[in-house]
Amino acid sequence: MKSIEELTAGILGGYLISEAEALDLLHHAETDALCDAADRVRRHFMGDRLDTCSIMNARSGRCPEDCKWCSQSVHHKTKIDVYPLTDQAEALRHARDNHDKGVGRFSLVTSGRTMTDAQIDRCVEIYRAIAAECERFRGGMLCASMGLLTREQLQRLRDAGVGSYHCNIETAPSYFPKLCSTHTLDEKLRTIGWAREAGMKICSGGIIGMGETAEQRVEMAFALRNIGVASIPVNVLNPIPGTPLENMPPLPDDAILRTFALFRLINPAVYIRFAGGRTLLRPEIQERALRSGVNAAIVGDLLTTIGSGIAQDKEMFARCGFSC
Repeated sequence: MKSIEELTAGILGGYLISEAEALDLLHHAETDALCDAADRVRRHFMGDRLDTCSIMNARSGRCPEDCKWCSQSVHHKTKIDVYPLTDQAEALRHARDNHDKGVGRFSLVTSGRTMTDAQIDRCVEIYRAIAAECERFRGGMLCASMGLLTREQLQRLRDAGVGSYHCNIETAPSYFPKLCSTHTLDEKLRTIGWAREAGMKICSGGIIGMGETAEQRVEMAFALRNIGVASIPVNVLNPIPGTPLENMPPLPDDAILRTFALFRLINPAVYIRFAGGRTLLRPEIQERALRSGVNAAIVGDLLTTIGSGIAQDKEMFARCGFSC
């Protein structure tokens, strides 16, 4: 097998490493060498600008799906706020607040398997209102995450100014059936394909620390490369009481850093995005991750958990050499 130095040089020259080479790095490369190589690749392909986005939980709870990690499933007994689809005034308030704080992208996220046509009509009106009032969120900087939509619904969102669609594959294809039985990965891939056909960029990633192996995390990174995503949100499991994963032990810091680094080496020219669970990590680990291939982040509050302050985040990004 090639050394990490040889593989890094190849990646910088346009080479895409194989799964066998990535597994060799997983099993034999030292963590610091792996992280430093990923940081070098990130700087070469993506520069020093960090992409920020913020999400609004626009509909919460009552989801019929049985995803084992999720607090919004009706199959789990969790203590979350439950409410229907937001109205335009509330969505505009959230969007304006994030716009004024300099966040780069804004997304509505809804619980549930999918949306009705009437609900999509309301979301179209909301997106058009946001685009009219928030200059920063025009030109493809509006995003959506609304489950398994139809081809026609996705086209309507694109026509309303939504530039990216988010649909996580969640984990390695080989592990997905152990975590969810009410929908399949193929259904997600169909939705992703329709979103791409509509002209949207794809944001898709998953959650690490749900009982998968390190090899399966590599498998997930290659599945995402095969899809051709523009952004990979990497969530670190936040075990929520009442879900089947509430007692899952946390991943070691070293495993988290190696995951970020390998995702970058496997996907050299995409956004590797710090997502949920980031605030569970010690500040020094967050900063090391930002020097291990990460170049994007969800900022502000998350879906059913509290995030970190946007101003505080920007200070950390600057310390790590990024502009926003």
